[in-house]
Amino acid sequence: MIVYAAAFYVFAAMAIASGAMVIASRNPVHSVLFLILAFFNAAGLFVLMGAEFLAMILVIVYVGAVAVLFLFVVMMLDINFAELRQGFLQYLPIGGLVGLILLVELLFVAGTWVFAPEAGQIVSDRPSGSGGTTNAHAIGLVLYTKYAYPFQLAGLVLLVAMIGAIVLTFRSRDGVRRQRVADQLARGPESAVELRKVKSGEGV
Repeated sequence: MIVYAAAFYVFAAMAIASGAMVIASRNPVHSVLFLILAFFNAAGLFVLMGAEFLAMILVIVYVGAVAVLFLFVVMMLDINFAELRQGFLQYLPIGGLVGLILLVELLFVAGTWVFAPEAGQIVSDRPSGSGGTTNAHAIGLVLYTKYAYPFQLAGLVLLVAMIGAIVLTFRSRDGVRRQRVADQLARGPESAVELRKVKSGEGV
């Protein structure tokens, strides 16, 4: 029991510290790396709770795909973050107002949140052996019945985020040459090949 409590406090403290460093880090690459560390510690907390399936999904999906995608996008965009921070104080009142509204909404959601009681009952009542309800089955019974619409809404939010990342990546920038397939197909031999007669002993 002491080992269990010690592991919980270690994972929880590391997760909170990593989440704070995600916000406090000035380098966006470091923020993504701290985000990956937070995911690993959250996966450890899921293992302590007996939700091994959620822990593996968190590591495989979020660390292996989402966080790495964030890292690639941050490194690919090559944004001048020092230039973006110059007008920070100008937008601070509006940002504070938006943050206050989001905080009030989160408090309303937390106050009205009702945990599905059948989830814990399903896991606790599963019989021993291979024929009982597994961890993934218990999560699916709750996720695809009571929370089906929020689950689909989360998928749409991720889809919009993916489209936004693609649009930002393909924006036009000075000094960057892009492949234009239509121009390549429209080229003829007269514009692609130039024949020159080079004299012996002379260069082109």
